[in-house]
Amino acid sequence: MRKLNCWDFKKCGRQPGGKKAEELGVCPAAVAADLDGTYGGRNGGRSCWAVAGTYCCGEVHGTFARKFNDCMECDFFWLVATEEEDFTPSEAFRSTSRTT
Repeated sequence: MRKLNCWDFKKCGRQPGGKKAEELGVCPAAVAADLDGTYGGRNGGRSCWAVAGTYCCGEVHGTFARKFNDCMECDFFWLVATEEEDFTPSEAFRSTSRTT
């Protein structure tokens, strides 16, 4: 089964080359190379909750601490949680800290 990235699931068009990338900018999750491979995603595509500045629900979201409650209500967040046997939201932060 192919694992979807958030931009595929949400159809936001903010990935590089996406329909809305020029208008709204490229989503930081789509270019977060330090998260590449986390939960089988491309860049931060399957750990978008850990990336500041993502655009969801019609607005830009800030840091993890500020947006996590919204992420807890996100259908994509729960898709990843159910697909990944070893899911912990903080796994993305461990991936980020390994590269710094």
